[in-house]
Amino acid sequence: MMEYDAEPIRGLPGRLPRGEHIIWQGAPDWLAFARGVFHVRILAGYFALLALAGLASGSIVGAIVTLAVGAIGIGLFAVLAWASARTTVYTLTNRRMVLRVGVAIPKCFNLPLALIGAADLRAVGRGHGDIALTMLGEPRFGYLLLWPHARPWRYRSPQPMLRAVPEPDAVAAKLMRACAALVAIQPAIASEPVRLGAAMPIGAAA
Repeated sequence: MMEYDAEPIRGLPGRLPRGEHIIWQGAPDWLAFARGVFHVRILAGYFALLALAGLASGSIVGAIVTLAVGAIGIGLFAVLAWASARTTVYTLTNRRMVLRVGVAIPKCFNLPLALIGAADLRAVGRGHGDIALTMLGEPRFGYLLLWPHARPWRYRSPQPMLRAVPEPDAVAAKLMRACAALVAIQPAIASEPVRLGAAMPIGAAA
């Protein structure tokens, strides 16, 4: 029995309450995940340069060993990227964004739409992209707890990030509309939530 077999709804820790429904579900593309999170192309280039340097110095054995070590390392990162993508489900409802993640230790992050202040989109090529979510208020998550579903280099104020999702423009638009709709049906909630409908800039994420 897999650790996610007991889920009442795929990607969710429990059944949705009355009035809540799923708008979108998706998962990372493992190849784009490997390129964007584990930088396998950069690693491949690095080991290729080391092997060429070995050949230039006349060390054929050294070049072969370097390529072998590089292939093993890249293979391990590729397997980790595949496992991460396979166990990840991003779910957008009309009330929240849910990140079900974790290979060895399953975790589920519930992000209320009312607390999402901005969504920043970064294209990662071949029709995929990362969407970083800026949460209102004090940081609620540790960077290591979120990683690799965290915006890079934001250690003091960790930001949840949807990684390598297909059709990221469409996903970001659905998220923006869901936040705007939530504000429209809650006119009595003033101040911060009222700003959410207009405060969904789709820009370039670092």
